[in-house]
Amino acid sequence: MSRGADASGGRGARRKSGASGERPRGALTGPLGVLPGGGRPRIALGVSGGIAAYKAAEIVRGLVKAGAEVHVIMTAGGRQFITPLTLQTLSGQDVITDQWDLTRGADIQHIALTKGLDLMLVAPATADILAKFAHGIADDFLSTFYLAVTAPVLVAPAMNVWMWEHPATQANLAVLKARGVRVLEPEAGSLACGDEGIGRMADPESIVAAALGTGKKKLRGRLKDAASS
Repeated sequence: MSRGADASGGRGARRKSGASGERPRGALTGPLGVLPGGGRPRIALGVSGGIAAYKAAEIVRGLVKAGAEVHVIMTAGGRQFITPLTLQTLSGQDVITDQWDLTRGADIQHIALTKGLDLMLVAPATADILAKFAHGIADDFLSTFYLAVTAPVLVAPAMNVWMWEHPATQANLAVLKARGVRVLEPEAGSLACGDEGIGRMADPESIVAAALGTGKKKLRGRLKDAASS
C-alpha cells in the first residue's frame, strides 16, 4: 500500500463530559479508540533528537490553533531538548515516549494510532531517523510507527551541513522520496554548531502550512469514503 493510501478507521465525536458537553480544559485523550466520521485532520508529529526539537512547541501550537488533532511521538534524543509535558500541554494529548508502555491498555499502539491518521509529520527529522526510515530499522516507537503508517509522510530534516551533504544522507533521502515521502528541505544559515550552510530546519510556519495542506487533503478523501460506504 502506498504512503498516500487510506488508513483504515476514522475519527469520531468525542465523548461529552460536563453540562456543556465540552471536554474539560486541559483534559487528555489518548491516541486509541478511534471512531469513524471525524472532521479534524489527525496528525502524528514525530520529534527526534536535534536542537531544533524545541521548535516542535511552535509547530504543535500552530497545528492545534488551525483545528488539527495532534499526537506527539518523541524519541529518547528528542526528550533531551524539550519535555513531553510541554508538548502534552500544548497538544492536549498524551505524548508517546516508550513503545513498551503498558499503561495505555492492550492495544498495539503503533498500529492503533495509524487508524484514521491523515498525516505523519517528523520535525525535526535527524540523519539518524531518516536512515532508520530508509532502511526499515524499527528499534523505537517512532521508527516502528513509520513502518505501520499508510497515511502521507512529511519530514523536515535538521542537521549539520556536513551531515546533510554526506552521500549516505542524500542516498537515504532519495530512497524516501522514491517511496513517496515528502521532504521539506532545510534552510541555509547559521547552525547551532557554529557552521554556516544548509541544515537548519524549515521555518515552523512553513511546516505547519505544508502539514495542514497535506493532512486536510487526506481528511477530505477519508470522509468522502466514509460517507459513500
